[in-house]
Amino acid sequence: MSMRAELVIRGGLVVDGLGTPGRIADVAVTGGRIVAVGPDLEGERVVDARGRVVAPGFFDMHTHYDAQVFWDPGLTSSCWHGVTSVVAGNCGFSLAPTRPAQRQAMVRTLQAVEDMSEKMLDAGIDWRFETFGEYLALIEDRGTILNYGCYVGHSPVRLFVMGDAGYEREATDAEIARMREVVAESMRAGALGFASSFSANHRGDRGLPVPSRNGTKEEFVALASVLGELGYGAVSYAPGVPVSWRDSYAIQPAIGRPLSWTPMLTTYPERDYRQMMKTHAEGLARGADVHPQITCLPLKLQFRMDNPYYFRTVPIFLELLGHPPSEFPRFYRDPKWRAEAVRQVPDVKPPVVWEKFVVAETKKHAALVGRDVASLAKERGCSEIDVLCDLSLDDDLETRFLVVLSNDEDGPVAELMTQPGAVFGQSDAGAHVAQLCDANMPTELLAYWVRDRKVFTLERAIQKLTSELADFYGIADRGRIVPGAAADLVVFDLETIDPGPLRRVRDLPGDEERLIADQPKGIEHVFVNGVAITQDGRSLVGELASRPGQILRAGGPGANGSAGSSASRMGRSAS
Repeated sequence: MSMRAELVIRGGLVVDGLGTPGRIADVAVTGGRIVAVGPDLEGERVVDARGRVVAPGFFDMHTHYDAQVFWDPGLTSSCWHGVTSVVAGNCGFSLAPTRPAQRQAMVRTLQAVEDMSEKMLDAGIDWRFETFGEYLALIEDRGTILNYGCYVGHSPVRLFVMGDAGYEREATDAEIARMREVVAESMRAGALGFASSFSANHRGDRGLPVPSRNGTKEEFVALASVLGELGYGAVSYAPGVPVSWRDSYAIQPAIGRPLSWTPMLTTYPERDYRQMMKTHAEGLARGADVHPQITCLPLKLQFRMDNPYYFRTVPIFLELLGHPPSEFPRFYRDPKWRAEAVRQVPDVKPPVVWEKFVVAETKKHAALVGRDVASLAKERGCSEIDVLCDLSLDDDLETRFLVVLSNDEDGPVAELMTQPGAVFGQSDAGAHVAQLCDANMPTELLAYWVRDRKVFTLERAIQKLTSELADFYGIADRGRIVPGAAADLVVFDLETIDPGPLRRVRDLPGDEERLIADQPKGIEHVFVNGVAITQDGRSLVGELASRPGQILRAGGPGANGSAGSSASRMGRSAS
Protein backbone atom coordinates (compact mmCIF):
# COMPACT_ATOMS: atom_id res chain seq x y z
CA MET A 1 0.00 0.00 0.00
CA SER A 2 1.34 3.43 -0.90
CA MET A 3 -0.26 5.62 1.78
CA ARG A 4 0.17 5.40 5.52
CA ALA A 5 -2.84 3.86 7.24
CA GLU A 6 -4.49 5.45 10.26
CA LEU A 7 -3.68 2.36 12.34
CA VAL A 8 -1.35 -0.59 11.92
CA ILE A 9 -1.44 -3.62 14.21
CA ARG A 10 2.13 -4.84 13.92
CA GLY A 11 3.60 -8.32 13.81
CA GLY A 12 0.90 -10.45 15.41
CA LEU A 13 -0.21 -13.95 14.51
CA VAL A 14 -3.09 -13.02 12.22
CA VAL A 15 -5.88 -15.61 12.38
CA ASP A 16 -8.25 -14.36 9.71
CA GLY A 17 -11.47 -16.05 10.89
CA LEU A 18 -11.82 -18.12 7.73
CA GLY A 19 -10.08 -21.23 9.07
CA THR A 20 -6.83 -20.71 7.17
CA PRO A 21 -3.54 -21.13 9.07
CA GLY A 22 -2.43 -18.13 11.08
CA ARG A 23 0.52 -16.11 9.80
CA ILE A 24 2.70 -13.32 11.12
CA ALA A 25 1.57 -10.10 9.44
CA ASP A 26 0.57 -6.49 9.93
CA VAL A 27 -3.05 -5.34 9.68
CA ALA A 28 -3.68 -1.82 8.37
CA VAL A 29 -6.88 0.10 9.14
CA THR A 30 -8.24 3.34 7.69
CA GLY A 31 -11.74 4.77 7.99
CA GLY A 32 -12.95 1.88 10.10
CA ARG A 33 -12.03 -0.68 7.42
CA ILE A 34 -9.17 -3.10 6.95
CA VAL A 35 -7.17 -1.81 3.98
CA ALA A 36 -4.27 -4.27 3.88
CA VAL A 37 -2.86 -7.41 5.50
CA GLY A 38 0.81 -8.15 4.97
CA PRO A 39 4.39 -7.30 5.95
CA ASP A 40 5.96 -3.91 6.67
CA LEU A 41 2.81 -1.78 6.56
CA GLU A 42 3.02 1.84 7.70
CA GLY A 43 0.59 3.65 9.95
CA GLU A 44 0.09 6.89 11.85
CA ARG A 45 -0.54 4.80 14.97
CA VAL A 46 1.09 1.45 15.59
CA VAL A 47 -0.02 -1.24 18.05
CA ASP A 48 2.70 -3.78 18.81
CA ALA A 49 1.10 -7.23 18.57
CA ARG A 50 4.27 -9.33 18.47
CA GLY A 51 3.74 -12.56 20.40
CA ARG A 52 -0.02 -12.01 20.35
CA VAL A 53 -2.95 -13.29 18.30
CA VAL A 54 -4.85 -10.86 16.07
CA ALA A 55 -8.38 -12.09 15.31
CA PRO A 56 -11.66 -10.68 14.02
CA GLY A 57 -13.95 -9.39 16.74
CA PHE A 58 -16.18 -12.12 18.16
CA PHE A 59 -19.92 -12.51 17.56
CA ASP A 60 -22.44 -13.40 20.25
CA MET A 61 -25.49 -14.70 18.40
CA HIS A 62 -27.72 -15.35 21.42
CA THR A 63 -28.21 -12.33 23.65
CA HIS A 64 -31.14 -10.53 25.24
CA TYR A 65 -29.66 -7.03 25.19
CA ASP A 66 -32.90 -5.59 23.71
CA ALA A 67 -33.49 -3.46 26.82
CA GLN A 68 -29.96 -3.15 28.25
CA VAL A 69 -28.78 -1.39 25.09
CA PHE A 70 -30.73 1.67 26.28
CA TRP A 71 -28.77 2.18 29.50
CA ASP A 72 -25.53 0.33 28.75
CA PRO A 73 -24.29 1.06 25.20
CA GLY A 74 -21.12 -0.93 25.95
CA LEU A 75 -23.23 -4.06 26.52
CA THR A 76 -21.14 -5.20 29.45
CA SER A 77 -19.98 -7.91 30.09
CA SER A 78 -19.70 -8.90 26.40
CA CYS A 79 -17.46 -6.00 25.41
CA TRP A 80 -14.74 -7.09 27.88
CA HIS A 81 -14.41 -10.56 26.33
CA GLY A 82 -13.55 -9.62 22.76
CA VAL A 83 -17.14 -9.50 21.51
CA THR A 84 -17.68 -6.74 18.95
CA SER A 85 -21.07 -7.79 17.50
CA VAL A 86 -24.18 -9.04 19.30
CA VAL A 87 -27.59 -10.30 18.20
CA ALA A 88 -30.64 -9.61 20.38
CA GLY A 89 -34.32 -10.53 20.05
CA ASN A 90 -33.64 -14.21 20.65
CA CYS A 91 -36.44 -16.63 21.53
CA GLY A 92 -38.81 -14.18 19.87
CA PHE A 93 -38.64 -11.61 22.69
CA SER A 94 -37.69 -8.46 20.80
CA LEU A 95 -39.03 -5.20 22.21
CA ALA A 96 -40.49 -4.25 18.84
CA PRO A 97 -42.95 -4.03 17.32
CA THR A 98 -44.94 -3.00 20.40
CA ARG A 99 -47.95 -0.71 20.63
CA PRO A 100 -48.30 1.46 23.76
CA ALA A 101 -51.15 -0.75 25.00
CA GLN A 102 -48.87 -3.82 25.00
CA ARG A 103 -45.77 -2.27 26.58
CA GLN A 104 -46.40 -3.52 30.09
CA ALA A 105 -47.32 -6.97 28.79
CA MET A 106 -43.92 -7.12 27.09
CA VAL A 107 -42.20 -5.87 30.24
CA ARG A 108 -43.93 -8.51 32.36
CA THR A 109 -43.05 -11.15 29.76
CA LEU A 110 -39.37 -10.24 29.96
CA GLN A 111 -39.62 -10.25 33.74
CA ALA A 112 -41.17 -13.72 33.80
CA VAL A 113 -39.15 -15.39 31.04
CA GLU A 114 -35.76 -13.70 31.16
CA ASP A 115 -35.82 -12.77 34.86
CA MET A 116 -35.48 -9.05 34.16
CA SER A 117 -36.84 -6.86 36.94
CA GLU A 118 -40.00 -4.92 36.03
CA LYS A 119 -38.62 -2.02 38.07
CA MET A 120 -35.40 -2.08 36.04
CA LEU A 121 -37.20 -2.28 32.70
CA ASP A 122 -39.64 0.51 33.56
CA ALA A 123 -36.75 2.75 34.58
CA GLY A 124 -34.48 1.87 31.67
CA ILE A 125 -36.44 1.44 28.43
CA ASP A 126 -36.90 4.45 26.16
CA TRP A 127 -40.30 3.72 24.61
CA ARG A 128 -40.16 6.24 21.77
CA PHE A 129 -40.95 3.54 19.21
CA GLU A 130 -43.70 1.22 18.06
CA THR A 131 -42.48 -0.44 14.88
CA PHE A 132 -39.31 -2.48 14.54
CA GLY A 133 -37.84 0.13 12.21
CA GLU A 134 -38.47 2.86 14.78
CA TYR A 135 -36.76 0.74 17.45
CA LEU A 136 -33.62 0.26 15.35
CA ALA A 137 -33.59 3.94 14.36
CA LEU A 138 -33.77 4.93 18.02
CA ILE A 139 -30.89 2.60 18.94
CA GLU A 140 -28.88 3.95 16.02
CA ASP A 141 -29.59 7.54 17.06
CA ARG A 142 -28.60 6.89 20.68
CA GLY A 143 -25.53 4.98 19.59
CA THR A 144 -23.92 1.72 20.66
CA ILE A 145 -20.33 0.80 21.39
CA LEU A 146 -20.69 -2.71 19.95
CA ASN A 147 -22.32 -3.59 16.65
CA TYR A 148 -25.94 -4.45 17.33
CA GLY A 149 -28.34 -6.65 15.40
CA CYS A 150 -31.76 -7.95 16.35
CA TYR A 151 -34.33 -10.53 15.35
CA VAL A 152 -37.95 -9.48 15.04
CA GLY A 153 -39.79 -11.62 17.57
CA HIS A 154 -42.84 -13.82 17.09
CA SER A 155 -44.41 -12.89 20.44
CA PRO A 156 -44.42 -9.10 19.94
CA VAL A 157 -45.59 -9.55 16.34
CA ARG A 158 -48.57 -11.57 17.62
CA LEU A 159 -49.43 -8.92 20.21
CA PHE A 160 -48.98 -6.14 17.65
CA VAL A 161 -51.52 -7.75 15.31
CA MET A 162 -53.84 -9.60 17.71
CA GLY A 163 -53.67 -7.56 20.91
CA ASP A 164 -54.32 -9.53 24.10
CA ALA A 165 -55.78 -12.35 22.00
CA GLY A 166 -52.21 -13.18 21.06
CA TYR A 167 -51.90 -14.69 24.54
CA GLU A 168 -55.11 -16.66 24.23
CA ARG A 169 -55.71 -18.41 20.90
CA GLU A 170 -54.58 -19.45 17.46
CA ALA A 171 -54.50 -16.78 14.77
CA THR A 172 -56.97 -16.53 11.91
CA ASP A 173 -55.82 -16.66 8.31
CA ALA A 174 -56.28 -12.90 8.07
CA GLU A 175 -54.19 -12.34 11.20
CA ILE A 176 -51.42 -14.58 9.87
CA ALA A 177 -51.44 -12.61 6.63
CA ARG A 178 -51.10 -9.36 8.57
CA MET A 179 -48.31 -10.85 10.72
CA ARG A 180 -46.46 -11.81 7.54
CA GLU A 181 -46.67 -8.17 6.46
CA VAL A 182 -45.27 -7.02 9.82
CA VAL A 183 -42.39 -9.49 9.58
CA ALA A 184 -41.63 -8.32 6.04
CA GLU A 185 -41.77 -4.66 7.11
CA SER A 186 -39.43 -5.42 10.02
CA MET A 187 -36.97 -7.27 7.79
CA ARG A 188 -36.91 -4.41 5.30
CA ALA A 189 -36.32 -2.03 8.21
CA GLY A 190 -33.21 -3.94 9.28
CA ALA A 191 -34.06 -7.06 11.28
CA LEU A 192 -31.41 -9.77 11.09
CA GLY A 193 -34.07 -12.45 11.08
CA PHE A 194 -37.16 -13.90 12.74
CA ALA A 195 -37.14 -15.65 16.13
CA SER A 196 -39.71 -17.59 18.13
CA SER A 197 -40.20 -19.88 21.11
CA PHE A 198 -42.31 -22.93 21.82
CA SER A 199 -40.46 -23.85 25.01
CA ALA A 200 -42.58 -24.99 27.94
CA ASN A 201 -40.21 -22.98 30.15
CA HIS A 202 -41.40 -19.73 28.56
CA ARG A 203 -44.36 -18.34 30.44
CA GLY A 204 -44.95 -14.60 30.32
CA ASP A 205 -47.49 -12.05 31.50
CA ARG A 206 -49.89 -13.41 34.14
CA GLY A 207 -48.10 -16.76 34.01
CA LEU A 208 -49.56 -17.50 30.58
CA PRO A 209 -47.59 -19.22 27.84
CA VAL A 210 -45.81 -16.55 25.80
CA PRO A 211 -47.84 -15.55 22.70
CA SER A 212 -45.70 -17.51 20.23
CA ARG A 213 -46.65 -20.73 22.04
CA ASN A 214 -50.25 -20.19 20.91
CA GLY A 215 -49.13 -20.32 17.30
CA THR A 216 -49.30 -23.46 15.20
CA LYS A 217 -46.47 -25.03 13.25
CA GLU A 218 -48.15 -23.72 10.10
CA GLU A 219 -48.14 -20.18 11.49
CA PHE A 220 -44.45 -20.41 12.37
CA VAL A 221 -43.53 -21.63 8.88
CA ALA A 222 -45.75 -18.99 7.27
CA LEU A 223 -44.00 -16.18 9.16
CA ALA A 224 -40.48 -17.58 8.85
CA SER A 225 -40.88 -18.23 5.12
CA VAL A 226 -41.24 -14.48 4.58
CA LEU A 227 -37.44 -14.42 4.89
CA GLY A 228 -37.11 -17.05 2.19
CA GLU A 229 -39.29 -14.96 -0.09
CA LEU A 230 -37.15 -11.89 0.61
CA GLY A 231 -33.94 -13.88 0.14
CA TYR A 232 -32.14 -12.80 3.29
CA GLY A 233 -32.10 -13.17 7.07
CA ALA A 234 -31.96 -16.14 9.44
CA VAL A 235 -34.49 -17.93 11.65
CA SER A 236 -34.05 -19.08 15.24
CA TYR A 237 -36.34 -20.69 17.77
CA ALA A 238 -36.54 -22.45 21.11
CA PRO A 239 -38.25 -25.78 20.41
CA GLY A 240 -41.20 -27.34 22.19
CA VAL A 241 -44.85 -27.95 21.30
CA PRO A 242 -45.99 -27.73 18.53
CA VAL A 243 -42.57 -27.14 16.88
CA SER A 244 -40.00 -29.60 18.22
CA TRP A 245 -36.28 -29.55 17.56
CA ARG A 246 -36.71 -32.55 15.27
CA ASP A 247 -39.20 -30.57 13.17
CA SER A 248 -36.47 -28.13 12.18
CA TYR A 249 -34.97 -30.55 9.67
CA ALA A 250 -38.32 -31.05 7.90
CA ILE A 251 -39.49 -27.42 7.85
CA GLN A 252 -36.24 -25.64 7.00
CA PRO A 253 -36.46 -26.29 3.24
CA ALA A 254 -39.94 -24.74 3.19
CA ILE A 255 -38.66 -21.72 5.10
CA GLY A 256 -35.78 -21.28 2.69
CA ARG A 257 -33.30 -19.62 5.05
CA PRO A 258 -30.71 -20.87 7.58
CA LEU A 259 -32.43 -22.11 10.73
CA SER A 260 -31.07 -22.42 14.26
CA TRP A 261 -32.66 -24.04 17.29
CA THR A 262 -31.54 -23.56 20.86
CA PRO A 263 -30.18 -24.99 23.06
CA MET A 264 -28.53 -28.34 22.39
CA LEU A 265 -27.07 -29.43 25.73
CA THR A 266 -25.75 -32.74 26.98
CA THR A 267 -29.06 -33.47 28.74
CA TYR A 268 -31.53 -31.18 26.95
CA PRO A 269 -33.88 -31.19 25.10
CA GLU A 270 -33.26 -34.96 25.21
CA ARG A 271 -31.36 -36.96 27.81
CA ASP A 272 -29.44 -38.85 25.10
CA TYR A 273 -27.22 -36.25 23.45
CA ARG A 274 -25.81 -38.78 20.98
CA GLN A 275 -29.29 -39.50 19.66
CA MET A 276 -29.74 -35.76 19.13
CA MET A 277 -26.42 -35.64 17.28
CA LYS A 278 -27.47 -38.61 15.12
CA THR A 279 -30.77 -36.97 14.19
CA HIS A 280 -28.93 -33.73 13.40
CA ALA A 281 -26.39 -35.50 11.19
CA GLU A 282 -29.18 -37.27 9.30
CA GLY A 283 -30.92 -33.93 8.75
CA LEU A 284 -27.75 -32.37 7.40
CA ALA A 285 -27.26 -35.33 5.08
CA ARG A 286 -30.72 -34.67 3.62
CA GLY A 287 -29.66 -31.08 2.91
CA ALA A 288 -31.31 -29.23 5.80
CA ASP A 289 -29.55 -25.93 6.59
CA VAL A 290 -30.05 -26.32 10.36
CA HIS A 291 -27.68 -25.23 13.13
CA PRO A 292 -28.27 -26.21 16.77
CA GLN A 293 -26.81 -23.74 19.24
CA ILE A 294 -24.23 -25.14 21.63
CA THR A 295 -22.05 -23.67 24.36
CA CYS A 296 -18.65 -24.54 25.80
CA LEU A 297 -19.79 -23.63 29.31
CA PRO A 298 -21.62 -25.69 31.91
CA LEU A 299 -25.14 -24.37 32.35
CA LYS A 300 -25.18 -23.04 35.91
CA LEU A 301 -27.86 -21.02 37.64
CA GLN A 302 -27.78 -19.17 40.94
CA PHE A 303 -31.05 -18.53 42.72
CA ARG A 304 -32.65 -17.66 46.05
CA MET A 305 -36.03 -18.72 47.32
CA ASP A 306 -37.27 -15.12 47.27
CA ASN A 307 -37.12 -15.57 43.47
CA PRO A 308 -37.28 -19.34 42.79
CA TYR A 309 -36.82 -18.84 39.05
CA TYR A 310 -35.59 -22.37 38.38
CA PHE A 311 -38.94 -23.82 39.47
CA ARG A 312 -41.13 -21.27 37.65
CA THR A 313 -42.73 -23.90 35.37
CA VAL A 314 -43.87 -26.05 38.31
CA PRO A 315 -47.55 -25.18 38.93
CA ILE A 316 -47.24 -24.74 42.69
CA PHE A 317 -44.31 -22.35 42.23
CA LEU A 318 -46.07 -20.54 39.40
CA GLU A 319 -48.97 -19.94 41.79
CA LEU A 320 -46.51 -18.82 44.47
CA LEU A 321 -44.97 -16.26 42.12
CA GLY A 322 -48.36 -14.58 41.87
CA HIS A 323 -47.84 -13.42 45.47
CA PRO A 324 -45.38 -10.79 46.69
CA PRO A 325 -42.09 -12.23 48.04
CA SER A 326 -43.01 -11.00 51.52
CA GLU A 327 -45.66 -13.74 51.59
CA PHE A 328 -43.36 -16.57 50.47
CA PRO A 329 -42.29 -17.57 54.03
CA ARG A 330 -45.91 -18.42 54.85
CA PHE A 331 -45.94 -21.00 52.06
CA TYR A 332 -42.45 -22.32 52.79
CA ARG A 333 -43.44 -23.05 56.42
CA ASP A 334 -46.58 -24.96 55.40
CA PRO A 335 -46.02 -28.78 55.45
CA LYS A 336 -48.85 -29.30 52.96
CA TRP A 337 -47.30 -26.81 50.52
CA ARG A 338 -43.93 -28.54 50.85
CA ALA A 339 -45.45 -31.97 50.25
CA GLU A 340 -47.17 -30.78 47.09
CA ALA A 341 -43.93 -29.15 45.89
CA VAL A 342 -42.12 -32.47 46.42
CA ARG A 343 -44.78 -34.17 44.30
CA GLN A 344 -44.65 -31.64 41.44
CA VAL A 345 -40.95 -30.78 41.18
CA PRO A 346 -39.87 -33.97 39.34
CA ASP A 347 -41.72 -32.66 36.27
CA VAL A 348 -39.39 -29.66 35.81
CA LYS A 349 -37.13 -29.58 32.73
CA PRO A 350 -34.19 -29.92 32.56
CA PRO A 351 -34.81 -32.63 35.18
CA VAL A 352 -33.85 -31.96 38.79
CA VAL A 353 -30.63 -33.65 39.89
CA TRP A 354 -30.44 -32.75 43.57
CA GLU A 355 -26.80 -33.78 43.86
CA LYS A 356 -26.05 -30.80 41.60
CA PHE A 357 -27.84 -28.29 43.85
CA VAL A 358 -25.19 -26.70 46.07
CA VAL A 359 -25.34 -24.17 48.91
CA ALA A 360 -23.45 -21.16 47.54
CA GLU A 361 -24.03 -18.38 50.08
CA THR A 362 -25.59 -18.33 53.55
CA LYS A 363 -25.46 -15.98 56.51
CA LYS A 364 -26.15 -18.48 59.29
CA HIS A 365 -24.80 -21.77 57.97
CA ALA A 366 -21.29 -21.04 56.70
CA ALA A 367 -20.21 -24.66 57.27
CA LEU A 368 -22.75 -25.77 54.66
CA VAL A 369 -21.31 -23.72 51.79
CA GLY A 370 -20.33 -26.14 49.04
CA ARG A 371 -22.57 -28.94 50.34
CA ASP A 372 -25.11 -30.44 47.97
CA VAL A 373 -28.79 -30.44 48.85
CA ALA A 374 -29.21 -34.20 48.30
CA SER A 375 -26.65 -35.15 50.96
CA LEU A 376 -28.07 -32.58 53.39
CA ALA A 377 -31.56 -34.03 52.92
CA LYS A 378 -30.25 -37.53 53.58
CA GLU A 379 -28.47 -36.41 56.76
CA ARG A 380 -31.55 -34.62 58.04
CA GLY A 381 -34.02 -37.33 57.05
CA CYS A 382 -36.15 -34.92 55.03
CA SER A 383 -36.86 -33.94 51.43
CA GLU A 384 -34.66 -31.68 49.35
CA ILE A 385 -37.51 -29.14 49.24
CA ASP A 386 -37.39 -29.12 53.05
CA VAL A 387 -33.67 -28.28 52.90
CA LEU A 388 -34.26 -25.39 50.48
CA CYS A 389 -37.08 -24.02 52.60
CA ASP A 390 -35.43 -24.50 56.02
CA LEU A 391 -32.11 -22.92 55.09
CA SER A 392 -33.83 -20.06 53.29
CA LEU A 393 -36.18 -19.32 56.19
CA ASP A 394 -33.20 -19.24 58.57
CA ASP A 395 -31.52 -16.67 56.28
CA ASP A 396 -34.54 -14.42 55.62
CA LEU A 397 -34.68 -15.99 52.12
CA GLU A 398 -31.16 -14.76 51.32
CA THR A 399 -29.54 -18.20 51.02
CA ARG A 400 -28.16 -18.53 47.53
CA PHE A 401 -28.08 -21.91 45.79
CA LEU A 402 -26.08 -22.92 42.73
CA VAL A 403 -27.49 -25.56 40.41
CA VAL A 404 -25.65 -27.18 37.52
CA LEU A 405 -28.27 -27.97 34.90
CA SER A 406 -26.26 -29.51 32.08
CA ASN A 407 -22.98 -29.51 30.11
CA ASP A 408 -20.86 -30.42 33.13
CA GLU A 409 -18.88 -33.29 31.56
CA ASP A 410 -16.04 -32.40 29.20
CA GLY A 411 -16.32 -35.42 26.91
CA PRO A 412 -19.95 -34.95 25.87
CA VAL A 413 -19.51 -31.17 25.60
CA ALA A 414 -16.56 -31.67 23.25
CA GLU A 415 -18.67 -33.98 21.08
CA LEU A 416 -21.48 -31.44 20.85
CA MET A 417 -19.12 -28.58 20.03
CA THR A 418 -17.24 -30.36 17.26
CA GLN A 419 -20.20 -31.85 15.37
CA PRO A 420 -20.78 -30.38 11.91
CA GLY A 421 -23.31 -27.57 11.70
CA ALA A 422 -23.42 -26.66 15.40
CA VAL A 423 -22.92 -22.97 16.18
CA PHE A 424 -21.82 -21.19 19.33
CA GLY A 425 -24.75 -19.45 20.97
CA GLN A 426 -26.69 -19.58 24.21
CA SER A 427 -24.72 -17.05 26.25
CA ASP A 428 -28.09 -15.44 27.12
CA ALA A 429 -26.16 -12.22 27.83
CA GLY A 430 -28.50 -9.56 29.17
CA ALA A 431 -31.00 -12.06 30.62
CA HIS A 432 -31.21 -13.84 33.98
CA VAL A 433 -28.80 -11.16 35.17
CA ALA A 434 -29.09 -12.00 38.88
CA GLN A 435 -28.61 -15.71 38.26
CA LEU A 436 -26.04 -16.33 35.54
CA CYS A 437 -23.58 -14.58 33.25
CA ASP A 438 -22.13 -16.56 30.35
CA ALA A 439 -20.91 -13.56 28.36
CA ASN A 440 -17.39 -14.89 28.94
CA MET A 441 -17.95 -17.79 26.52
CA PRO A 442 -15.29 -16.62 23.99
CA THR A 443 -12.52 -16.32 26.57
CA GLU A 444 -13.50 -19.66 28.14
CA LEU A 445 -13.39 -21.31 24.72
CA LEU A 446 -9.91 -19.95 23.97
CA ALA A 447 -8.43 -20.55 27.41
CA TYR A 448 -9.83 -23.98 28.22
CA TRP A 449 -10.91 -25.68 25.03
CA VAL A 450 -8.14 -24.36 22.75
CA ARG A 451 -5.08 -23.78 24.93
CA ASP A 452 -5.60 -26.27 27.75
CA ARG A 453 -7.68 -29.09 26.25
CA LYS A 454 -6.76 -28.62 22.57
CA VAL A 455 -10.22 -29.73 21.47
CA PHE A 456 -10.10 -27.04 18.77
CA THR A 457 -7.22 -25.57 16.85
CA LEU A 458 -6.88 -21.84 17.35
CA GLU A 459 -7.92 -21.22 13.75
CA ARG A 460 -11.06 -23.36 13.98
CA ALA A 461 -12.17 -21.86 17.28
CA ILE A 462 -11.81 -18.33 15.95
CA GLN A 463 -13.67 -19.25 12.78
CA LYS A 464 -16.55 -20.53 14.92
CA LEU A 465 -16.61 -17.27 16.91
CA THR A 466 -16.43 -15.02 13.86
CA SER A 467 -17.07 -15.74 10.17
CA GLU A 468 -19.22 -18.81 10.83
CA LEU A 469 -21.71 -16.67 12.74
CA ALA A 470 -21.47 -13.65 10.42
CA ASP A 471 -22.18 -15.95 7.48
CA PHE A 472 -25.22 -17.44 9.23
CA TYR A 473 -26.79 -13.97 9.09
CA GLY A 474 -25.43 -13.09 5.65
CA ILE A 475 -23.15 -10.36 7.02
CA ALA A 476 -20.35 -10.43 4.48
CA ASP A 477 -18.06 -7.71 5.78
CA ARG A 478 -17.47 -8.84 9.35
CA GLY A 479 -15.94 -11.82 11.10
CA ARG A 480 -12.84 -11.92 8.88
CA ILE A 481 -9.52 -10.14 8.48
CA VAL A 482 -9.34 -9.32 4.78
CA PRO A 483 -9.08 -6.02 2.91
CA GLY A 484 -12.46 -4.32 2.75
CA ALA A 485 -13.84 -5.89 5.92
CA ALA A 486 -14.95 -3.83 8.90
CA ALA A 487 -12.11 -3.28 11.37
CA ASP A 488 -13.59 -5.25 14.26
CA LEU A 489 -10.44 -6.73 15.78
CA VAL A 490 -9.21 -8.43 18.95
CA VAL A 491 -5.58 -8.73 20.06
CA PHE A 492 -5.02 -11.32 22.80
CA ASP A 493 -2.33 -13.37 24.50
CA LEU A 494 -3.22 -17.05 24.17
CA GLU A 495 -0.77 -17.99 26.93
CA THR A 496 -2.43 -15.82 29.58
CA ILE A 497 -6.05 -15.48 28.46
CA ASP A 498 -8.44 -16.30 31.28
CA PRO A 499 -12.16 -15.51 31.55
CA GLY A 500 -11.83 -14.14 35.07
CA PRO A 501 -14.30 -14.31 37.95
CA LEU A 502 -18.01 -13.62 38.20
CA ARG A 503 -19.04 -10.97 40.69
CA ARG A 504 -22.15 -9.09 41.75
CA VAL A 505 -22.60 -5.39 41.15
CA ARG A 506 -25.52 -3.05 41.76
CA ASP A 507 -25.51 -0.81 38.69
CA LEU A 508 -28.83 -1.39 36.95
CA PRO A 509 -31.74 1.05 36.62
CA GLY A 510 -33.89 0.95 39.72
CA ASP A 511 -30.81 0.11 41.83
CA GLU A 512 -31.04 -3.56 40.84
CA GLU A 513 -28.09 -5.97 41.02
CA ARG A 514 -26.60 -8.34 38.48
CA LEU A 515 -23.82 -10.85 37.92
CA ILE A 516 -21.03 -9.74 35.62
CA ALA A 517 -18.20 -11.70 34.02
CA ASP A 518 -15.38 -9.42 35.08
CA GLN A 519 -12.70 -8.13 32.75
CA PRO A 520 -10.58 -11.10 31.67
CA LYS A 521 -6.85 -11.55 31.51
CA GLY A 522 -5.14 -11.62 28.14
CA ILE A 523 -7.53 -9.47 26.09
CA GLU A 524 -5.16 -6.61 25.30
CA HIS A 525 -6.83 -4.61 22.52
CA VAL A 526 -10.33 -4.56 21.05
CA PHE A 527 -11.39 -2.39 18.11
CA VAL A 528 -14.92 -1.78 16.85
CA ASN A 529 -14.98 -0.28 13.36
CA GLY A 530 -11.40 0.82 13.93
CA VAL A 531 -12.04 2.53 17.28
CA ALA A 532 -10.28 1.14 20.36
CA ILE A 533 -12.66 0.07 23.13
CA THR A 534 -9.96 -1.85 25.05
CA GLN A 535 -6.37 -0.65 25.08
CA ASP A 536 -3.39 -2.31 26.74
CA GLY A 537 -5.74 -4.56 28.68
CA ARG A 538 -7.87 -1.71 30.03
CA SER A 539 -11.49 -1.16 29.01
CA LEU A 540 -12.20 2.29 27.56
CA VAL A 541 -15.95 1.74 27.40
CA GLY A 542 -16.74 4.30 30.08
CA GLU A 543 -14.42 6.91 28.57
CA LEU A 544 -15.24 6.97 24.86
CA ALA A 545 -16.27 10.28 23.33
CA SER A 546 -18.10 8.46 20.52
CA ARG A 547 -19.98 5.21 20.13
CA PRO A 548 -18.45 3.32 17.20
CA GLY A 549 -20.93 0.44 16.94
CA GLN A 550 -23.19 0.05 13.93
CA ILE A 551 -26.59 -1.53 13.39
CA LEU A 552 -26.21 -4.94 11.75
CA ARG A 553 -28.70 -5.57 8.97
CA ALA A 554 -29.21 -8.69 6.88
CA GLY A 555 -29.27 -8.44 3.13
CA GLY A 556 -31.85 -5.71 2.68
CA PRO A 557 -31.47 -1.94 2.22
CA GLY A 558 -28.62 -0.58 4.32
CA ALA A 559 -27.17 -4.03 4.97
CA ASN A 560 -23.58 -4.45 6.10
CA GLY A 561 -22.09 -6.11 3.06
CA SER A 562 -24.05 -8.55 0.94
CA ALA A 563 -26.16 -11.52 1.85
CA GLY A 564 -24.22 -13.65 -0.58
CA SER A 565 -20.83 -15.30 -0.46
CA SER A 566 -18.32 -13.10 1.25
CA ALA A 567 -14.74 -14.03 0.50
CA SER A 568 -14.81 -13.26 -3.22
CA ARG A 569 -16.05 -9.73 -2.59
CA MET A 570 -13.60 -8.75 0.11
CA GLY A 571 -10.42 -8.48 -1.96
CA ARG A 572 -7.09 -10.21 -1.47
CA SER A 573 -4.58 -9.94 1.34
CA ALA A 574 -1.36 -8.13 0.54
CA SER A 575 1.53 -10.55 0.13
